[in-house]
Formats: sequence, C-alpha cells, structure tokens
Amino acid sequence: MASTSPTIFRPPPLHSHPPHNPHFASASFLWNSPPPAATASRLRCSVSTTPNSSVLPAADRTSIAWGCEIESLESASGLQQWLSQSGLPPQKMAIQRVEVGERGLVALKNIRKGEKLLFVPPSLFITADSEWGCPEAGDVLKRNSVPDWPLLATYLISEASLMKSSRWSDYISALPRQPYSLLYWTRQELDQYLEASQIRERAIERVNNVVGTYNDLKLRIFSKHPQLFPEEIFNLETFKWSFGILFSRLVRLPSMDGRVALIPWADMLNHSCDVETFLDYDKSSQGVVFTTDRAYQPGEQVFISYGKKSNGELLLSYGFVPKEGTNPSDSAELRLQIKKSDKAYREKMDALKKHGLSTSQCFPLQVTGWPIELMAYAYLAVSPPSVSAHFEELAAAASNKDTVKKDFRFPELDEQAMQFILDSCELSISKYSKFLQEIGTMDLDVTSPKQLNRRVFLKQLAVDLCTSERRILFRTQYILRRRLRDLRSGELRALRLFDGLRNIFK
Repeated sequence: MASTSPTIFRPPPLHSHPPHNPHFASASFLWNSPPPAATASRLRCSVSTTPNSSVLPAADRTSIAWGCEIESLESASGLQQWLSQSGLPPQKMAIQRVEVGERGLVALKNIRKGEKLLFVPPSLFITADSEWGCPEAGDVLKRNSVPDWPLLATYLISEASLMKSSRWSDYISALPRQPYSLLYWTRQELDQYLEASQIRERAIERVNNVVGTYNDLKLRIFSKHPQLFPEEIFNLETFKWSFGILFSRLVRLPSMDGRVALIPWADMLNHSCDVETFLDYDKSSQGVVFTTDRAYQPGEQVFISYGKKSNGELLLSYGFVPKEGTNPSDSAELRLQIKKSDKAYREKMDALKKHGLSTSQCFPLQVTGWPIELMAYAYLAVSPPSVSAHFEELAAAASNKDTVKKDFRFPELDEQAMQFILDSCELSISKYSKFLQEIGTMDLDVTSPKQLNRRVFLKQLAVDLCTSERRILFRTQYILRRRLRDLRSGELRALRLFDGLRNIFK
C-alpha cells in the first residue's frame, strides 16, 4: 500500500509500540464555511464514566471508560472470537503478546512468501458510511456535511459510549485506552523532550488541529444538540482518544478509490522497517489482504509496512522510534533561514511567498543526501541582488512546483550555497548535542511511580529520535565539508595552473 504522506527523501533497543496501520490521510479537519442549521433530535445517547489517571493537563481531564491496556490479551481474545462470529474467515495468525508492539499477529502455521493473508470483508470495515448505533447523532453530522475525519472521530466516541449495545463493542474494548501518540504529550513535554527536533512543531500543529476541530464541532453542532452530544462524553479528552486511534489505525485503500477505513483485525499488525508489504482491498477475494514478502514459521510475528516514514513521523502518529540505523526511510528536517539583513530580503520573501514558502523553511535530509529543493533554496538565500531575475525561478524550484526540471546550478554560488547549508547543519547539530548532554540530568518532577515510568519512557523516545536525527545531520556535515574541500582545492589548483602559465609567458 503506498504511503499517503507527502513524498520526501525519505524500541531503547526496539521500543514497544501498539499495533497500527499505515496510510492515514493527511487532511484538513475543519470545513471552511458554516454548515446549515440542524434541528435537534429527542434521543439522548449517554454513558456513565469513571475517573482515571489521564496524562493531560488538569483542565482537560475527563474519563475514558472504554478501551483496554495496550498489552491486554483478554480483550484481544474477545475481539478474535467476535470477528470469527461476524464473518472473518479462518486465519493463519492469532493475537499474542510479542516483543515488538505489545500485541501483534503471530503465525500459527507455516506461511509462504507471496501468500495472501487476512481477507477481512467490507462488512467489518468502519467507514464514513457505517450505520450509527445512535442514528439521530449520525443524521445531524451528515446534514451538517462534516468531513470524514471528524465524522469518524465522533462516530468512534458515540459507539464507544453505547458500550455493549454497540455492534463494535468488542472492537472498541480491544483498542488502547490511551493510544501511543504525541497527542498525549503535554505542551511542556513536547517543549522539553523535543526541543531539538523539528517534529516538535508538527506535533504542536497536529494537537492544535485536533483541538480546533473539537472546538468547531462543539460550537456548530454539539452545543446545539446537547441531548445527542453531552459534554461529559463528547469532550476534548475523548476527541484526543478518537483522533489518536484514527492517526494510528486508519487505512487508505487504493483499490477502493482511496476510501479511508478502520479495519478490525488488520490493525493488529505491527510495523517493520524491513518489510514492504501493505494492506489493500482485493476485488477477487472481496476483502482486505496483504501479500507476504517473506516466509514465516509458526510462532513468528507477522509484519507489514506503515509506509516509507521517517522516525519522526513514526513517533508522531504511532508513538515509537525504530532502532537507530534500521529505518532506510529515516530523515531529519533541516531549517534554512534567510536573514533580514540580506540586501534583497524583501524581494526574496516576495518570491518565496508566491510559491507558498517562507524565509524560514524546513527540508528533509537523508543519510544519502538532500533534495534538489533544498539546494535551490540555498542558492536563493545566498544570491546577490544582481541576480534578482532568477529569484522567482529558484523559489519555484524550492517549492517543488516547477513543472519542468531544470539544472539550477550556479557554479559561481556553489561554495556560498554549500557553506550556507553547512552552517545551518552545524547549528542544528549543536542543538541536538546540547539536548543529549542535558537530558540525563533533567528533573522528571513526578511523584507517582506510574508517572515516573511514563516520563522515563518519553525521555528514551526523545533520546532515540534525536540520536537518529543527529546521525543524519552528521552525515550531511561530512558530505558538505568534503565537497567544500574538493571545491576549494580545485579552485586552488586552477589558480596555481594559471599562475604557472603566466610565469611561462613572462
């Protein structure tokens, strides 16, 4: 299954992480214009809740009365039994406790390379068209043209609140009560543990999107239908839970015109960086399948790929970081910035704005190199006012919106451009190094053992992420220094040759 995230160059040992699916669709959760007014329905869908120890700030704490601890096998067994009764064909795998992922699907029999597995029928998918246990609530959302993502998030909460009366109760009972997601990191934790990584900004943006989506739904719909959407159930805490589930488990199915769905059973598969197989709908068998790219022996965990994602992206959505050096798709984002003291700052800013960029921009680096867009941006950054005619051309190349690929090399600016990237790279390395030196002495500032264990876990995730990203920056630094050395030594040789020829003619 192809990754749905934008294409880029793209546990302490391996972390435990939850079972997830790849290919969540990046989407804007909010609609742009006010939806039409909807009439209130008389039915109230509610559930009693009990307190629990949330990790969110006190102001956001309410209770989540559904789901289970991530390692629970009892709920997983109930899920497997329900799925079999609901049309899931006999499987060559079973849910078991595993080293990678707490729970996962383990081979019960020999599985050949190239064999199709799963065959989950569409009747077991959760999509935007699924029937609501509380039909009136679903009708209100659909009349208000709520997009798929917030609709599915609300659907999950609504079905969860119905407990055993929901068709999906066995599935929801097997979902983690607290998904591994950066949505569950407090702002203080994001600032403290991810200060050196650019993934921090994306995590904050994602949290803000979820909060904004909830506030928008509350203002436009929930507050107008309190009997359908009581705040003790439909609140920010439960929305962070439902969006955490969607980010980590929602699948886009290319063979069903890109439809997004939650696929019970299939979402118990864990990720491996060594695997390239993915989920999709198979028309011949009329179910979601994946084709193995290796053989499995009984007792071995079976894996799929969540897509070609960097360690930062895997942490952002799935809450784990692969072991350093094991992810061939890993990348680190490097921020380049044009200084306001630049003599052509205004002209460069205008050219960048025209192509959706700013004077402070991030680009992905891999161990193998960097994208052409980064080089185009660097050329623009070091260009003197005398080449202003090329500013817009370079900005278009940096934005990846230039339809015709051209050779944007400016030999006279090569040294300055590479030095500009190197300076930015070394500044970023110094931030990572400082963080990694200081994190060992960080005061965890917690009182309960449970919170202490959690903070230790978050710290280790941060260390693993920053170590892997710094490794890529070190490699970039090495390449740049070597190229600059070769460039300068070449210029020096050319200068010496010129001086020698001049002396001959003298």
